[in-house]
Amino acid sequence: MFGRRKKKGAAEDAAGEAEQVVDNVDTEADDKGERERVRLAPAPRPDGPWDSSEVREPAEGRVDLGGLFVPGVDGMELRVEVAGDAIVAATVVLHDSAIQLQAFAAPKREGIWGEVREEIGTGITQQGGIVDEVEGPLGWELRAQVPVQLPDGTGGYQVVRFVGVDGPRWFLRGVISGQGAVQPQAAGLLEQIFRDTVVVRGEGPMAPRDPIVLKLPNDAQMVPEGVQQDEGQSRFSGGLGQLQRGPEITEVR
Repeated sequence: MFGRRKKKGAAEDAAGEAEQVVDNVDTEADDKGERERVRLAPAPRPDGPWDSSEVREPAEGRVDLGGLFVPGVDGMELRVEVAGDAIVAATVVLHDSAIQLQAFAAPKREGIWGEVREEIGTGITQQGGIVDEVEGPLGWELRAQVPVQLPDGTGGYQVVRFVGVDGPRWFLRGVISGQGAVQPQAAGLLEQIFRDTVVVRGEGPMAPRDPIVLKLPNDAQMVPEGVQQDEGQSRFSGGLGQLQRGPEITEVR
């Protein structure tokens, strides 16, 4: 699902221009350090996102999607993304921004977000995009300009933020698009939704990186795109405007 990448940030590029010759010993040490950096144990999560074992009432104020409990806030839409017959991601659309949420199984003692960042970045740069790795409000993230085809057939770029957090045997990824990506300071509410999401990994065996499958709420109604629903008809009125099966936010493979 993820491409492979040898990440070089702007600081590393500048250093490379200043010092062109590196001996083999230093190169091997750098490679070892890189492997250690991307295979760190999951860091503490004092502000979330949460494991289901850490929240007494995960359904309180959240939409139950089985593998994820997603916070509901005023004015938001919730869309689900489908791969085959399985629901594998949920996208919260809020005004002119959105965040796609997707959870994966992960090793018990090892986080995968560092490695995934490397791989996503490779896929984007190989397509001619631009990637910058920065430390943001949710930890290390990728801020990327992804090549896309515009409606008039010409080429352009979409600004996207990839965020992620390693949990106990799971990894939660968020893809922020719209104004929340163009102006990260405007993404506070989306970031809070990410933090307050609850992941339900389950106890069954799963291979690392297998997606944690989601489900629709029992009384949810699928609403085609472009069709508005009266607030009084929604189970999530006051927190969720409508539930839609929508197009998946572009994923770099």
